[in-house]
Amino acid sequence: MSNRSVPCDTVLPHLAYRNILDALGWLTATFGFTEHYRYGEPVSGAQMILGRACIMLKASRPDFRSPAETGWQTQSLTVFVDDVDAHFARAKSAGAKIIEELHETCYGERQYGAEDLEGHHWLFSRHAHDVSPDEWGATVTRSRG
Repeated sequence: MSNRSVPCDTVLPHLAYRNILDALGWLTATFGFTEHYRYGEPVSGAQMILGRACIMLKASRPDFRSPAETGWQTQSLTVFVDDVDAHFARAKSAGAKIIEELHETCYGERQYGAEDLEGHHWLFSRHAHDVSPDEWGATVTRSRG
């Protein structure tokens, strides 16, 4: 069955923000996300899209809080973009906290890391060249056939 909100074969992370409207504006201006929909009055959630990546913003509450509220990270999100160099320049000029400069990884990705206004950790990446997992020290345990 098709889903109008998000493809059913997509992982859809839910991120906590103290102020959804501030997060919508920041993620749009800094990372280039676009708002798909919002809900609640006052706004308590929203879905945003960047390329083929979808995320949910949810209002923080006592049992669901942002890294800024807890003081620690629990995840990192990787989003693939067409032009990671331009994306990096945009995020940096918009004032994103860059935590990993733009570079090429041993596994063939050109990427950088940033934190958003609530301390969520983001990696923005573009495939640079194909590198076999065994070339960089990984062991393939299952074929992705």
